[in-house]
Amino acid sequence: MLDFTLSEQQIAIQKKAREFALKEVLPVAAYYDELDEIPLTVLKKAFDAGIMNADIPKAYGGQGCGSLETILMVEEISAACPGIATSVFDNSLGMAPIVLSNNEDLKEWFLPEIAGSFKLICFATSEPTLGSDVSGIRCKAEKAGDDFLLTGTKYWITNGGIADYISVFASTDPGKGYGGIGAFLVDMRADGVSTSPPIPKMGQRCSNTAGVNLKKVLVPKDRVIAPPGEGFVLAMKTFARTRPAIGALAVGAARSAMEFAIDYAKKRRAFGSPLSNFQAIQFKLAEMYEKVETARLLTWKAAWAADRGEDPDVPASLAKMYATEACWEVVSEALQIFAGYGYTRMFPVEKLLRDTRLFKIYEGTSEIQRLILSGVVLNAYQPVMPPLEDLPVSRKRDLEAIREAADAGLKVWRCRMCGNLHFGEAPPDECPYCFFPGTAFKDVTPF
Repeated sequence: MLDFTLSEQQIAIQKKAREFALKEVLPVAAYYDELDEIPLTVLKKAFDAGIMNADIPKAYGGQGCGSLETILMVEEISAACPGIATSVFDNSLGMAPIVLSNNEDLKEWFLPEIAGSFKLICFATSEPTLGSDVSGIRCKAEKAGDDFLLTGTKYWITNGGIADYISVFASTDPGKGYGGIGAFLVDMRADGVSTSPPIPKMGQRCSNTAGVNLKKVLVPKDRVIAPPGEGFVLAMKTFARTRPAIGALAVGAARSAMEFAIDYAKKRRAFGSPLSNFQAIQFKLAEMYEKVETARLLTWKAAWAADRGEDPDVPASLAKMYATEACWEVVSEALQIFAGYGYTRMFPVEKLLRDTRLFKIYEGTSEIQRLILSGVVLNAYQPVMPPLEDLPVSRKRDLEAIREAADAGLKVWRCRMCGNLHFGEAPPDECPYCFFPGTAFKDVTPF
């Protein structure tokens, strides 16, 4: 049986995150957005409150929160500021390759350190010339005995300018595509590592984004997360695990935009009446609510699948695509309800619009999600309905004709191109409707 009831523990986690968002995040969001700077003190407070790193398994000193508990927190923090939320939960992305890897020694050393002290780890697949095409990684991993030397540039790295560690995906041979990719844990203080100034962005200005340059950076063998040839699969597993959180980021931001729009519509008057009395506004609010609720259900399902040990790839892709696109529509409509005021910095909706546009891009663009889902639909999806050519004949006039054909000892033939029925001992030489030859007909005689 399905059950959408949260446990007492989950409700407590949600409440704690909501209180933290309202007390620690919301009051500083606009200030740091204008400053174009990440509030590190808020990230430290999130760590101290047990909101950051909550998904580290208990076996390694963590709280052992599942995917559902994590996205409950993500939604609440994002509702206060999507940018700060992105940086608060970036550790989950950076750690995921290690958690999902087969390197038990690395887990036993690294995860307790992250769980026990305020350390930041970022994630790096993207480069200046590639994002979605992970197989095209150019960053080079060169063998140096049992160790590796990394050379190349990683780009669009969330928390890249402030992190202590970085999970780097690099290739021993870029010409091999998927086959050469491995994953490596790099200490950001290591020789040869340098970072760019924060990349100036339209939104998510409360989140640090930087380029990371690697010049023959030594990675000891015990810090190889995945050997060359296994890195691409690990990256895809990582995205499947973390994409529900992007959906939750979108749900939180969309929820706030909707709530602001509701408040404004109730108080703003036009033509002698509150905006909320106008059907046009009521319909907008109804559709916003529908999108928020639907997006949340999809993210919950993706997290539920991951927590059950199922392959979360498809539900995660669905959640990421729908929630991020629905969020953009909700925030845009919220700004429309605010009209001119929504376009100003005096109200929070324009910030939400700037912050949420990124959701349709990072961790797999909407286009990539469509490629994933179309592949599922065309190759893996198991239909319930029979093929068109095998549909039962049920129209009254056809049934009558079939009975007459049966009495006459004739067969029933269906054109697989246009569906026309022919009654006879053999198919016609040519279909009278679509003119395809008799080979296009299939025997569908039901007796």
